[in-house]
Amino acid sequence: MQILGALAFIAALLISVMVHEFGHFITARKFGMRVSEFFVGFGKRIWSVTRGETEFGVKAIPAGGYCRIEGMTPTDVMPDGQEERAFWRASSLKKLIVLGAGSTAHFIIGFFLIFIILFGIGYTTYQPIIDKVEPASPAAIVGLQGGDRVISINGTKFVNWNDGVNTIARSEGKDLRIIVLRDGKELTFDTAAVYYEKEKRFRLGIYPQYQTVVARDSFTKAGAQAGETTWFLTKESVKSLYNLPQKIPQLFRQTFMGEERDPNGLVGVVGAARVSGEVVANKRDTTNEKVTTFLLLVASLNIFVGIFNLLPILPLDGGHMAVAIADEIRALFARLRRRPRPAPINVNVLTPITGVVVVLLGILTLLLVIADIFNPVSLNL
Repeated sequence: MQILGALAFIAALLISVMVHEFGHFITARKFGMRVSEFFVGFGKRIWSVTRGETEFGVKAIPAGGYCRIEGMTPTDVMPDGQEERAFWRASSLKKLIVLGAGSTAHFIIGFFLIFIILFGIGYTTYQPIIDKVEPASPAAIVGLQGGDRVISINGTKFVNWNDGVNTIARSEGKDLRIIVLRDGKELTFDTAAVYYEKEKRFRLGIYPQYQTVVARDSFTKAGAQAGETTWFLTKESVKSLYNLPQKIPQLFRQTFMGEERDPNGLVGVVGAARVSGEVVANKRDTTNEKVTTFLLLVASLNIFVGIFNLLPILPLDGGHMAVAIADEIRALFARLRRRPRPAPINVNVLTPITGVVVVLLGILTLLLVIADIFNPVSLNL
């Protein structure tokens, strides 16, 4: 089962990469750019077929994929009569759309997977039954007790604990009318949540009984919640990237000095595949819990990759987007000075910088692979 989980993760990753490339492909074709190749994998060509002007196929090394947009730089040679379809000749706005389509695809995948969990598969949560009440808490003061089943809060009915928790957390201390079922009778309590500094949210001071239920949200609610979760994961990804430099020394110690791996630290593709295997092989979780955890892991990875790819460094898409923006800024200054639009920046001139970035990313990737193999992250499931 662990191998199956790892293989499922690798398959999901490859699909994500191809959807990323399809984002580039479909927008480039929309703007009339010439796309000559769209391949899964790298290296030796195994199979291909040509449709129109694009060759689609599979190559030997299943480590991603690519689509080749012709004329990325002014020095690229275009087929006779196709010069105007070169990427570099497009407007800056069209370039930004094509370049940003890859990361956009990752965000769409992340949102869609979270939506599928909430609306289709369902998620395991607790029934809205109170197990215990904290002494001197708002719930205790008004008389809520263990065994009470929460029916509604401020008129909204609930079938699972998470909905009630979210409503309380968003109340920001405003009045709450809670209806519960106790010994077959409905009782009404008026109270207000208080802010718990340690948990950074508003609470009433109640805890659930450990009686689980599989809950599914309505289409509208699932869409809204998926949007909120996608935004939350996006912010967390930005934080992770911001903290990445300070985590590299820790990763070095974990790789070569035997320091225990931090589950919240840096993890590479090998480590993520291993974690996916652990999730699928875990015998304590139900099938529903395994599937939802796996899909959430893939969604999180897609959102992180989407953010990472937007970093303004070459050879990432964000680096090419930065060049396109710089071109537009130069053109603006030229217009202000009543001068002709300057020639586009040739990214080939920036090859030395690109090379340094590629080497650094390669070293980090190698370090992650070594750490994931010899000192892997474990979830202790």
